[in-house]
Amino acid sequence: MNLMSPPPRKLGRIHVPAVTLAHGGGGKAMKDLIDDVFVSAFASAEPQALEDQARFELAALAAQGDRLAFTTDSFVVDPLFFPGGDIGKLAVFGTVNDLAVGGAKPLYLSCAVVIEEGMKIDELRRVAQSMAAAALRAGVAIVTGDTKVVQRGACDKLFITTTGVGVIPVGIELAIGAIRPGDGILVNGLLGDHGAAILAARGDLALETEIESDCAPLHGLIETILKAAPGTRTIRDATRGGIATVLNEMAEASGVAIEIEEAATPLREEVRGFCEILGLDPLYLANEGKIVLAVPPAEIDAALAAMREHPLGACAMLIGHAYPGEAGRVTMKTAFGGKRIVDMLVGEQLPRIC
Repeated sequence: MNLMSPPPRKLGRIHVPAVTLAHGGGGKAMKDLIDDVFVSAFASAEPQALEDQARFELAALAAQGDRLAFTTDSFVVDPLFFPGGDIGKLAVFGTVNDLAVGGAKPLYLSCAVVIEEGMKIDELRRVAQSMAAAALRAGVAIVTGDTKVVQRGACDKLFITTTGVGVIPVGIELAIGAIRPGDGILVNGLLGDHGAAILAARGDLALETEIESDCAPLHGLIETILKAAPGTRTIRDATRGGIATVLNEMAEASGVAIEIEEAATPLREEVRGFCEILGLDPLYLANEGKIVLAVPPAEIDAALAAMREHPLGACAMLIGHAYPGEAGRVTMKTAFGGKRIVDMLVGEQLPRIC
């Protein structure tokens, strides 16, 4: 469905409390569900005719950069709503961030949903409205999508797939294989909050202090960093697998070794505490508002200063450096002065995290 076509039309309304299989059947019930829940939330102006695709002026895209960035991601988080966010907010910001770490300006998103029969309409509407608010905050438009309904037990309430399109401005060249020995490894703030928030929302932890997900759109922060430190080599968002997995990917792709310092790795005390209790390694906890970047030595101070002036980088830290050595080797200098290997995550430390 395309939400950008000009002819106005009357929107359908849904009058039942829960989703039924008829809402995926392609008839009036499906039209009413799409109109009432999704089109009413995502459309930016008058109700519009729904084409099977979104359409863009190539000249308008080319005026913003010389390359398109294109990404897609699926979201199956459990529970759907958690401290600091929900599956809709996560879907929008997660896809925006996948574009932004390549230096792209995010512009358009698609939204495909798989809904379990029996899901409450009010919950579905709440998710759609959250997506609309997140898109507005991020400055992107949700322009096309798809809706499917499956029988009870075939999925867990709601799965969302979002695809994003952005434009990379001329002169920005970020690549995971571009890191050089001596480069500083930086993060923009406290790590592991998203993983901790999901654990808390599942009832697996009895926390006196509620930890909220760090779910946030990072393209504004990244734009600020690139202005202050244009030589930045690579930027990655540390989602599933945490910063440990991202560091291993960066080291292997660039043919360098990376060493970080435990004392410089920013963690909330509550996160550190429950990781110790549950035997989890905070380096592998998921984040939804954190980036890991490699910056040449001469620009480290400028990058840190720029991040710390931005609301999403106030706790930014230099956590380590790249070194010549065994390609792909990541180590941590511990608080006790020793060193340990930080390996790639094997399997899933926390399932259904995003």
